[in-house]
Parts: sequence; structure tokens; C-alpha cells
Amino acid sequence: MKFVDLVKPEAVKLLGSTSSKKRLMHDIADLAESAYGLNADASVEALVERESLGPTGVGHGVALPHARLPGLDTVIGAFLLLEKPVDFDAIDRQPVDIVFALFAPEDAGVAHLKALALVSRSLRDPSLCTKLRANRDASKLYTILTESEAVKAA
Repeated sequence: MKFVDLVKPEAVKLLGSTSSKKRLMHDIADLAESAYGLNADASVEALVERESLGPTGVGHGVALPHARLPGLDTVIGAFLLLEKPVDFDAIDRQPVDIVFALFAPEDAGVAHLKALALVSRSLRDPSLCTKLRANRDASKLYTILTESEAVKAA
């Protein structure tokens, strides 16, 4: 599994500001709706429900919200870079500015876990996060995400 298989260019966005974690969930759902045609209300509900099990802010300014949704055939992602970090109840209590959300079919099992592992492993790389934070263009952010794994594979 690769980033290019998870996220399409239309699902990558720079977000000027968001007022709260709850509002950010709506921003993620709106992006997933416009990029993939997902139902925004169902997406928000699924993300909030998953978040109630434990925060998905993994530290160092990164959050990996994820949820399972009926009607999906494959795992898909949405990436947001926040110009103004938001409190996300992260494990290190630091605000979040890099958000990679995953939506998986209800029965995804291993595919969902592989996608989560790929994103988590990649966004633990400080140099990748520095490159992402240094760019304000969605197409450039997409290129950085998809090329990061190509460099590691070489």
C-alpha cells in the first residue's frame, strides 16, 4: 500500500484556520465529501464516535483520525495542513497542524491497519513533517506525500 493508493490530489488541502477539534472533524468530512462523495454527516459521526474511544492525536503535531464507513470499497484518505494548530487532545498535549484522516470499509480489517501503519510510520519522520509544514500549496503537499515513499523505496 502506498500514499498514491490512499489519497488523491483533491483530498489534500491547506486549511487557514479551524476553531476546534469538533470543527476540524467537520472540515475533514467536507473535504472527504468533495473529493470522494462521502456523506459528510455520516463521516463526522463516524470520526467522532471513533475519537470517543481515545484521541487519535499521536504527538508532534500530528493527528490520524480514522473511521469505518458503510458503502466504501477501499481505504481512502484525506490530508489537511492547518495554518493555525488546534488542540486535539494529543498524547503529548501539543496542538495539531498535520492531519491525515482515513476512512475504511466496515470490513476492511488488515487493509485498514496497513493504511494506518503506513501513515503513522511516514508522519513520524521529522524531515517529512518539516517539508509538509514548509509548503502552502495543496499540489505540492500531495507531491511531498506521494514522493516520500518513493525515495524510501529507492
